[in-house]
Amino acid sequence: MLTTILFYVFATVLVGSAIGVVLARNPVHAALFLVLAFFESAALWLMLEAEFLGIVLVLVYVGAVMVLFLFVIMMLDINISQMRSGLTRYAPLGGLVAAVMVGEIFYVVWMRHLGINLALEAPPMSVPGSNTHALGAVLYTDYMLPFQLAAVVLLIAIVAAIALTMRRRTGHKMQDVSAQVAVRREDRLRIVKVDSEKYQ
Repeated sequence: MLTTILFYVFATVLVGSAIGVVLARNPVHAALFLVLAFFESAALWLMLEAEFLGIVLVLVYVGAVMVLFLFVIMMLDINISQMRSGLTRYAPLGGLVAAVMVGEIFYVVWMRHLGINLALEAPPMSVPGSNTHALGAVLYTDYMLPFQLAAVVLLIAIVAAIALTMRRRTGHKMQDVSAQVAVRREDRLRIVKVDSEKYQ
């Protein structure tokens, strides 16, 4: 009973924070709502006895990815009014996608309630040790290619974030490394002969 109550509490806060991500006027507030959503998702993972996934969700996404998001948001000049103008235009499509997802979730829950096996559950693995050991064994054997593809996608996202923040600014002095390397001694140094004088 307590587990069910905690699940509904965490799920309600998770849905509310996800709505806050979309509807927040300030992009920093939206990022903080996303942090709250990650924490609630980690709590749900812990309730499902997937401790490794819950801890990794907090450490990687909250500790690293969201810090990167906040840096990008604060460094970019985001026009909030321009972003808000396109929200209503995509609202019907977003509502349709949300309705399809909610319908699929209710379908799966209803089928499980009726006792119908949808063949979505994998057979239990006979890997000794914790679920972390089992997850690593599956991740680096059967799902090695998708894991590498996900790593490439994250690398592309990092390069895109750097490219967005690297814009030309006027009035700033910047180093030209090629010009510094190509400099010659004759261009920077001039030897002047000075006649020596005798002091009485």
